[in-house]
Amino acid sequence: MPPSDFRYPLHWRLMDAVERLSELVWPRRWAHLTGWLFIMPALLLVGLLVLGLVQMADQSLRVLDTATFLPSEHWSLENYEKALGTKVYLTVAWRSVSAALLTTFFTLLLAFPYAWALVRTRKPWIRKALLIVLFLPFFIGQVVRAYGWLIILGNSGMVNEALSLVGVAPVRLLFNYCAVIFGLVQYMLPFAVLLLVPALAQIPEESETAAASLGASWPRIFWHVLLPMAKSGLIGAGLVVFTLTLTDFAVPAMLGGGSQDFIANAIYDQFFRTADQGLGSALALMLVAAGSVLVGLVFLIFGAGTLSMGGRK
Repeated sequence: MPPSDFRYPLHWRLMDAVERLSELVWPRRWAHLTGWLFIMPALLLVGLLVLGLVQMADQSLRVLDTATFLPSEHWSLENYEKALGTKVYLTVAWRSVSAALLTTFFTLLLAFPYAWALVRTRKPWIRKALLIVLFLPFFIGQVVRAYGWLIILGNSGMVNEALSLVGVAPVRLLFNYCAVIFGLVQYMLPFAVLLLVPALAQIPEESETAAASLGASWPRIFWHVLLPMAKSGLIGAGLVVFTLTLTDFAVPAMLGGGSQDFIANAIYDQFFRTADQGLGSALALMLVAAGSVLVGLVFLIFGAGTLSMGGRK
């Protein structure tokens, strides 16, 4: 029995009130539908996305009349033929894919040792420092970071100022393909590290110790132990980095100076500069289709558990 001076805590009463209210709003007989209730917002967002894609599909089949700047009333595949048959769009598509591949390679190359150090370090202050450095870019917008690189790498920027001190003439470091790749790698690196950390954390440190005790050098441990065991994390991180890079808009626009546009920039131009929504919709749907096929192939080859850092499902 509780003592006579016992008082029911206020937060307990509040919790009881919330429980009674939830019982009125969502009775126990509906408990089997609770899961659907939680995913309802996600289903709503997906439904809105599907509706938008349906409308874009309709727009992609209508050709812009340059005399009236109105879409045609009849469906046609002319926009898709133009997108696939125009050299400019093929060049943009190849630039986007090649940049996505290079960005994915260099990002994983830098992210893997960073994630390994984050998982294996024994000193808390080093882990905290690595986490601060990792999360700090998330507090700075992509556009702000791109402007920062404009200041650092510009003709009168910090790098060229430092080169002038040793007698080197200013070097054009911006508005080229390499500048775009550099900016994309810097932007994608935190995403790759966050996706690799769970995969590396699941690898027992004893596996590396056992391999070393058997005479394996560090490169052999890395190649024959770490990489195979972290394969799911590498594939998941690579897929996310590739798709995000393929659809990026800000970095190619700002660091490329208009000469290194990606598919997203071409889509933007069709929607907001030439007002050709039909061609822009066709390009956007082709990009969605390419990304969907890529994800489907990854799941088909490596299993659906890739993005969850698990085994084949």
